[in-house]
Amino acid sequence: MLSQRMMWIAWPAFLVAAILEVIVFGMVDPQDMHWFGHPIEISRQGVYTVAFFVFWAVAMLSSALTSLLSMSPFEVNRCPLPADGRPPGCPKREGC
Repeated sequence: MLSQRMMWIAWPAFLVAAILEVIVFGMVDPQDMHWFGHPIEISRQGVYTVAFFVFWAVAMLSSALTSLLSMSPFEVNRCPLPADGRPPGCPKREGC
């Protein structure tokens, strides 16, 4: 289930990052970009690569938040340990 949920997060975020890359760099030339008033000293491909991974990370955060908010309270609060393997004083009830 975890690998499936990770794909629900990573794949749409990958597609959004690719679309953002095309849109942003269709209008902006990486050689004209400045960082705090200084020109960026990275090649065009380097800027494309860094920007893609930044876009992907932001989109994955958005997808992860959506995935978290779509979970039921039972899924969020369930104890991953079996009932006989829980430490003493575990706040989870038996059978949760």
